[in-house]
Formats: sequence, structure tokens, C-alpha cells
Amino acid sequence: MKKTILASAIAAATFSGAALAQESNLPTVYGNIQYVLKHTNVDGAGSAVEHADNGSTLGVKHDHEIAPGITGFFKLELEGINADDKADSNGIDGLDEAYIGVKGDSFGQVWVGSDDSIYESAIDEIYNFYEVGSDISGNYETGEGDLIQYLSPSFGGLTIGAAVQVNGDRTTGGKSYPYQLAAMYTVDALELAFAMDSNDGTTEYSGTGADINNENTYGLRASFNLDNLRLTASYETRKDVADVLGLMGVYTMGANQFALSYQLNDEDVSGDKNDTIALQALHNLSDHMYVYVEGYLSNGDKATQYNLEGKSGDEQSIAAVGAVYYF
Repeated sequence: MKKTILASAIAAATFSGAALAQESNLPTVYGNIQYVLKHTNVDGAGSAVEHADNGSTLGVKHDHEIAPGITGFFKLELEGINADDKADSNGIDGLDEAYIGVKGDSFGQVWVGSDDSIYESAIDEIYNFYEVGSDISGNYETGEGDLIQYLSPSFGGLTIGAAVQVNGDRTTGGKSYPYQLAAMYTVDALELAFAMDSNDGTTEYSGTGADINNENTYGLRASFNLDNLRLTASYETRKDVADVLGLMGVYTMGANQFALSYQLNDEDVSGDKNDTIALQALHNLSDHMYVYVEGYLSNGDKATQYNLEGKSGDEQSIAAVGAVYYF
């Protein structure tokens, strides 16, 4: 038995009495390990095979009653485990989500920290759906950190959301307060969402590079659930940047899930277009494990649209097979 395991066992035994007394107030620990084997081919640049960690995380969350009808909550989720390669791993060295907040049936919820933004949650369903992910993402810049967010309760199916990112003096480019607004409406099997991002920050999405511009992004999404079939369409536009269109269908059959989507990115200034067709077949082996196969076929007008090992081309194909264990 390793010393670390032995020490943990002694600590657990010592703490067992107090832990049992406070069992109802214990935080929830959760996590996952994600592996993927991916083959990428770029016309004119060759191909590459990679076995990788596809985003393994470890997290803890907790909530408690502050007063009748009011709940306090927090979440901390860490990443950067690099579970595929021990020699290349420094353990957990990255942050995915971290926030605290309060919620209640009468006023909704308010939370502060790093999390998916209101805009991303409302509009960016197609890009976030896949395990590997396509090359066409959301057409907005406000990232997932330094956020103060609000989500209202449902008013007859209508939910309102807002977010502001507080960038201080030490942020690259100085102080800024980009904000997002969203409205989501659900009636029976239909979901409608509209959102905007002011893009007033000076850095790109959750990064330190320069923002493209501060023109607003406007996004629309419509989803319809028909028994086991979910259909989704989305459209995003940002002046002097691009228009992004997405269509997706997801069919669930028992433990199996099948998805097909099409995304188109139309750049405003150059007029260049690139599109991606994505396919997924996923099978749930149990309540804690699933496997999947995904394929992506992408085409662009620019000869340098896709890059691989220092070379580039205008067509890219990706085939991936992966497995995820989560608890």
C-alpha cells in the first residue's frame, strides 16, 4: 500500500465521526477521464494520428440553504490533467469553472466567477455538442472569467439572462466591461433563444490575445424536440467579422445517440467561406461510461484555411474514436 493511500485511510478513520455527523452537508466530488484517438488529414499538408486527453476534469460542488427558499452554491472544476501521457503531465494545472452564487424560486440566480457565459449557454449549442469539436465556433469574444451573471426564474416559459465581465486595470488593454443579454422562451417542444454580446473587452475569448473589434454579436437559436429527435438551427452575426450558420439533428435510440450537423462561416471583409459537416455515433455502456465515433469534413476558400505540422491546405478531415468514464 502506498504511503499516500495509507495516510488517507488513517485520516478517513480519524474523521469518520465528524463526517457522519455532517454527512448531509458534505460537498459532491465528481470527475471524468476522457480519451480520444484522432486521425487528422489536411490536403497538401499530410496527416497525423494522435492519442490524447480530450478534456479530463475533477471537480467539487456544494449548496446549502441560507434561508427558506434561498440557496447558496459553489462549484470548482479543474482540468489540465493530461491523462494520456504521464511524462507530459504536471497533474491538475488548469481551471475550467469556479464560481459562487445564490438562487431562489422568486428571484432566479446570481453567480460570480468563471463559467459558461449567458450567451454561450443560450446560443452556442451546436459547437459545444460534440466531443472533439469542429473548427467553427461561436462568433463572440467575451470569455468565461471575471463574470457576474444573472438568470431569472421562468415567467410562463420566458427566462431572461444577463452577464457583465469586469476587467480591471491590470487586464491587457486596461479596464473594460463587456456585457451580454439573453432571452429564452420555451413552449411545449419548442425552444427559442436570442442573445447579444457587446464584445467591449480588449482580449479574445478566455485568452490574452487582442480582440477583433468591439462590434456587437447577435445570435438566434431555435430547437424543437420531436419524441427522440431534436432539431436545432442557429445564426450569429457580427459586423466586419462574420456570419455563422448552424443546423443539427440529434436522434436518441435507447442507449445510442446519433448526430449530424452542418456549420457555415462567412467572413465579412474577405468574403471567404468555410464549412464543416460533423457526424457522431455514441453508445452509453452504462450510467458512468460511454464510447463514441465522430467524423468531420471541412472545406475553406483560403488555401491556408487548415494547418497541420507547419503546412496548410483548404480541406480537412478528422476521424475520432473515444471513451469517457465519469462519476
